[in-house]
Amino acid sequence: MGFWRIPRLFERRRLSLAAFACGRALELDLEAGAALAELGHEVAGYGYRWIDYRPVDGATERDHIRRTCRIIEETTGTAPVGWYTGRVSPNTRKLLVETGGFLYDSDAYDDELPYWLSDAGLTHLVIPYTLVTNDIRYVTAPGCATADDFYTLLRDAFDLLWTEGQDTPRMMSVGLHARFSANPARAVAIARFLDRVAKHDGVWVCRRREIAEHWHRVVGVPKWELAGWPALLDQ
Repeated sequence: MGFWRIPRLFERRRLSLAAFACGRALELDLEAGAALAELGHEVAGYGYRWIDYRPVDGATERDHIRRTCRIIEETTGTAPVGWYTGRVSPNTRKLLVETGGFLYDSDAYDDELPYWLSDAGLTHLVIPYTLVTNDIRYVTAPGCATADDFYTLLRDAFDLLWTEGQDTPRMMSVGLHARFSANPARAVAIARFLDRVAKHDGVWVCRRREIAEHWHRVVGVPKWELAGWPALLDQ
């Protein structure tokens, strides 16, 4: 029940989102991936399983990435163009580029706007994620005890970014988890926040792939792009 509540909140407001999905989770719940795709949401890779990839060797992680991409394409009809591991290994980003087909990854918390990376001539787009405007605050200290707390956190971040955005465009990421925010006592915070955002003209609520496509089109790829990523992976 909890999983469906968040997509329905967006569906009622004709809004889309990006869902980070583990490959194994989609294997176990084929209906979930198909429903997200039918509603027009983006399904991005989140590893094959929800594990810490730091100790995982390069060959195994490579296989997990490729397997997850295949599962997402089979269950949604579209291959993923985005990725977020959360617990990355030293090889993760290089493996993503080696696999190909990705517009971005979100394994960064160090900025509020997308940016390009270059390593040994490779150009790759990063769309940062956040652990601040994120419902993980319900289970961390200091954190949010109630929906009012989480709504206040989102509202204040949005209001400041809205003010700053009058001069320079801003991006706000909101992290949601079914196991945290889908409870009725907490889901109300999402509903209130989306309704607040809707009262502001010029706000673009979109999927992360659309941010990446916009960045590629409007900002453009830096001129320092050269060759591909070096094959320096743990075997």
